[in-house]
Amino acid sequence: MNRLLLVLAITLVTGCQTPMPVANPQMAWVDFSTPFPNDRVLMAERLDKERLRDGRFFQVTPGSHELVVRFDYDVNCGGGISLMGGTTVRQCYLTVNYAHFQAGQRYVLEARSMALTPQARLYDAKGEVVAEVSEFYCLM
Repeated sequence: MNRLLLVLAITLVTGCQTPMPVANPQMAWVDFSTPFPNDRVLMAERLDKERLRDGRFFQVTPGSHELVVRFDYDVNCGGGISLMGGTTVRQCYLTVNYAHFQAGQRYVLEARSMALTPQARLYDAKGEVVAEVSEFYCLM
């Protein structure tokens, strides 16, 4: 029984470490960035209302797309008259729409937490902001 659990654990760990696929030059690639230490998770959730299997990136055809990401970050609950101290994790889903993805281009979707309001910006290869969050909802 212990051997079975060990084999299962090794399989799960190696499955989580699969290499990133090679970028298709006929598509646009979107990487993720979280610049603050309290930002925990930024993962691709949906592309054009279709759930994705690999949440580490988006790879999209040229043109217009709706990107939905899951963004988890720590929120400080201490201070004031709060009975809860420390931090809690806020889980949010952010939607970014962009109409001009170009084949062979790399983009970066950067999410950050500003107190209780999550923000995200899509940058092109020149570092210019090309889109921002159009809507979001959070669980907590």
